[in-house]
Amino acid sequence: MYLQVNGHKTFCYTGGKPFDASKPCAVFIHGVLNDHSVWILQTRYMAHHGWNVLAVDLPGHCKSEGEAPASVEDAAGFIAALLDAAGVARAALVGHSWGSLIALEAASRLKERVTHLVMVGTAYPMKVSAALLEASLHEPMKALQMISVFSRSTLAAPPSAMGPGTWVYGAGMALGRRVLASNPRVNVFHRGFKACDSYAGGEAAMAAITCPVLFVLGAQDQMTLPKAAQLLIGKAKDSGKSLQVVSLPVGHNQMSEAPDGTLFAIRDFLKT
Repeated sequence: MYLQVNGHKTFCYTGGKPFDASKPCAVFIHGVLNDHSVWILQTRYMAHHGWNVLAVDLPGHCKSEGEAPASVEDAAGFIAALLDAAGVARAALVGHSWGSLIALEAASRLKERVTHLVMVGTAYPMKVSAALLEASLHEPMKALQMISVFSRSTLAAPPSAMGPGTWVYGAGMALGRRVLASNPRVNVFHRGFKACDSYAGGEAAMAAITCPVLFVLGAQDQMTLPKAAQLLIGKAKDSGKSLQVVSLPVGHNQMSEAPDGTLFAIRDFLKT
């Protein structure tokens, strides 16, 4: 489905069901060098079980027009505009990696308009090594190989979201190449990494949100180590948030390596 958001054509995958703003709604936000397709299993299930889903391509990524966000704050403003364009009064926000920070910042601004916040494969601060930042700018294919290794706990997850034995490393490489090539004007790889590395509003945002929070972490995650989420988890506890933490025995790409576990964690949390 396409929407006009901030004057630009924006693509949202709806899980194979017609969009109906009267249903409970969940917005799924991808990470750096990803697109809506990383949520394919989770969104299809939710769409076929009573939920309205919007799995967005962020601006300047793949099927969405507009300027690629240069900061978490810019992207959070886009999410608010997306809800307005879709006519959605209240929604759950589900984000992975960079998308988790975008969801957090958006939830802090939108207050009661956000019913639930799900942070998958998150960290704060989400610092990116100088070597990766440099490689993403000057040698993006080398950097893509690096993160494709760091992001995976296995080469062929049994099963993955795409079926048993899928070569998840190769699939991740292909997706990264496609997303990078989709925007010849801007290096969305480096821009996204820089946005993660620069974001400094996480603690204040967590204190400001008004909804329950779920953390879905990968025990073998080398991109966003589970211990790197503890600052936000502690802030959520200190500020009295309704909080759940789920750990899965996989790496950074929980949606493809533990698709059912990720889905069930999200599904059960959204029932609360």
